[in-house]
Amino acid sequence: QVQVVESGGGLVQPGGSLRLSCALSGSISDIQATGWYRQAPGKQRELVARITKSGYMDYAHYANGRFTISRDNAKRTVYLEINNLKSEDTAVYYCSANLRTVGDIWGQGTQVTVSS
Repeated sequence: QVQVVESGGGLVQPGGSLRLSCALSGSISDIQATGWYRQAPGKQRELVARITKSGYMDYAHYANGRFTISRDNAKRTVYLEINNLKSEDTAVYYCSANLRTVGDIWGQGTQVTVSS
């Protein structure tokens, strides 16, 4: 089994930066890809960025430039750095670990609020 725990959200002023963390534990060798998603109030959950087991990175069309996904294998953590935050980035950010056997395992999410 795999466990996913997000952290790093908070209240940030427009133009600020945040680094979200996704801590993975359990059978992480079974993880095929880890993705960051977000869900704004009244909207559907959407992919922000994803990193595969081999290190290939994929971004949503709106995410290129301000969002950076990275991974620290030693710490078993996947990060999402967001720069130049905008009010429209306000959302709950979720991390998901995709396993070939059971599909996606989700964390509880971390709230990001961008406001002055």
